Amino acid sequence: METSGIILAAGRGERLGGRGSKAFLELGGKPLLSWCVEAFLAAGEVEELVVVVPPGEVDRARSILKPVPRAWKLAVGGQRRQDSAWAGLEAAGGSWVLLHDVARPLVSPDLIRRVLRAAKAHGAAVPVLPAVDTMRYLDGEFLAPKTLDRAGLVRVQTPQGFSRDLLLLAYQRAREQGRDLPDDAAALLALGKRVAAVPGEPANLKLTYPEDRKLLLALVKNLYRH
Repeated sequence: METSGIILAAGRGERLGGRGSKAFLELGGKPLLSWCVEAFLAAGEVEELVVVVPPGEVDRARSILKPVPRAWKLAVGGQRRQDSAWAGLEAAGGSWVLLHDVARPLVSPDLIRRVLRAAKAHGAAVPVLPAVDTMRYLDGEFLAPKTLDRAGLVRVQTPQGFSRDLLLLAYQRAREQGRDLPDDAAALLALGKRVAAVPGEPANLKLTYPEDRKLLLALVKNLYRH
């Protein structure tokens, strides 16, 4: 098997005000997990899906994945994102892996393909968008005088693509060193490895706060209107 898509769906979504997994929140009439699964299937280059869910949500996820016409597996995630990523990596059978946060339901098949191509060319690749806002530090409740130069700053998205063996090595090293990792690319960068950047997509928004849901709903209506 060449490529596995790993959908990280173990997050609880406390900042959204919910207690359950984000994966089962509905957007435009279907769960976030369904949006992500459909995008990976439409990409046409992912032979296996691995969905990482919280303990106690396996049956719920299985009901969504049951009709999927492709090999799929379920894994149980941990408290931190990196623990869930490790569980997904251990379950994946592909030589190449694409790790995607279920909280980004509007990922496009084209972005999935472009990240995979770049990963195969360079060993690791992530989608990014340039930072366009003025960036400052905070000093308590007030702005600090120093402005952060945004030239070269980017916002990192998922899916993030890697050689599975390389990412396993990077995560193993991070576990040995007790590192906390914000994303998968951080594990590679901590090893001194290069990670290629590919253009991300503005619609590939992350659902974190209640107001994000309104933006995503507006995008759904715009992107999928007939």
